Amino acid sequence: MRVNVVIRYIGLVLQFVAAFMLLSAVVSMLNGYDSAYYPLLLSSFMTALLGTFPLFFVERVDEIKTKEGYAIVVGSWILSCVVGMFPYLIWGGEFTLANAWFESVSGFTTTGASILNDIEFLPRGLLFWRSATAWIGGMGVVMFALVVLPSMGKSRHMLSNVELSTIAKDNFHYRSRVILRLLVTIYAGLTIFTTLGLKYAGMTWFDAATHAMSSCATCGFSTKNLSVAFWDSPIIEGIMMLAMTLSAIHYGILYATFTGRKNNIFHSEVVRMFITMMLLVAVIIAISLFVANIYPSFLTSLRHAAFQVVSITTTSGFATADTNTWTSLAILLLMFCTVICGCAGSTSGGMKVDRLLIASKVIRNRMQIQLHPNAVIRTKMDGIVQDEKIQSLVMTFIVSYIMLTIIGSVVYAMFGYDLLTSFSASIACISNVGPGFGEIGSLDNYSELPAMLKLCSTLLMLIGRLEIFGFIQLLFIRHWR
Repeated sequence: MRVNVVIRYIGLVLQFVAAFMLLSAVVSMLNGYDSAYYPLLLSSFMTALLGTFPLFFVERVDEIKTKEGYAIVVGSWILSCVVGMFPYLIWGGEFTLANAWFESVSGFTTTGASILNDIEFLPRGLLFWRSATAWIGGMGVVMFALVVLPSMGKSRHMLSNVELSTIAKDNFHYRSRVILRLLVTIYAGLTIFTTLGLKYAGMTWFDAATHAMSSCATCGFSTKNLSVAFWDSPIIEGIMMLAMTLSAIHYGILYATFTGRKNNIFHSEVVRMFITMMLLVAVIIAISLFVANIYPSFLTSLRHAAFQVVSITTTSGFATADTNTWTSLAILLLMFCTVICGCAGSTSGGMKVDRLLIASKVIRNRMQIQLHPNAVIRTKMDGIVQDEKIQSLVMTFIVSYIMLTIIGSVVYAMFGYDLLTSFSASIACISNVGPGFGEIGSLDNYSELPAMLKLCSTLLMLIGRLEIFGFIQLLFIRHWR
């Protein structure tokens, strides 16, 4: 593996991150040169310098190897999180080294978990940077850089293949360059329309833009301590629910829907399962809340249940209510949503509905083969035959996901946390959801965690965001043949 080539491409990604830091500094300037202006400006300069330095010593290479592709993708994610700490550390406040790292990783991985006890105390420039990290991470730092930076050349195809999971590629029947532009165009378009909708619903332009960025990134970073509950507006909640839902659907399917093609939302087996699951869970939780007299009417129960189900299933993590006060049935169903989450090829994290669907069909087929040993049964999803390799990868992913969740739960328990907090925190981090239950509920945060546990949590976030194997494979890169 050519380390110099890896460093060069990571440097290009850092330049892209530096541009967003500079944009955040402009936001700070427009808000009267608030206290985040100089930290953001200095951070932008430092990041740009780090990104530019390798370009003087490493020549451009158009072709990269698979090893180098994985190293570039994982390295870009990790170093983006490292430089993402700069504005927080320089600004100070609650941002110790551990807290700054946690907030940066949480943003870039779109987890949306926070260590901040008083979000509204932050200057607007820093609040915009938090949302910017989420927006960059929603589509992926490498995917964005592939579109913006022309010097990537022929390496676009390799890097985009590494960035996209295997099951996410089935609905992308285009060339690499077209896929990248398609992704960013839909992503930016959704963000713009959501911003306009939220402004019309009563938010300020700043709050509308930052919440639109977080909604479309399925992150959950808010500018208010009470999150979306601050506005107590059904219209705002409805707009955000629509944005979160669309952002959690495969972008190839969204493109097909917008352009009138056949493989659209209305014909997708995965999307039907995704929407049906959210509707069914929301209704059951609403009934549970109403029967338990937690809310005065069924419509109020349904309103809060629907928002929390959509927010958690799409891995956004916004809140309109304290879910710790809900019934055991409601908490159990929300934890189920935390595990499954959205669709492959979206900004959502988690196990993905696609994998659950394939796994259920594999189990069904296995039962049929037990009854009819000579039968030839194919596993299809949305009309596409899933070969044995895909099925094996799906089952391996699910087993790995469960094992890592259990390990994370044990680590939390070792630090003295109760079972509910430990298990939900582990799932929330690896699924990039953010809030869990117990001591890290929907209206709480991760500020009380010990520094070592914050580090372990960010490791789970990175593993989950890189679809487990993308991160783990880098650890064994020396043994590749």
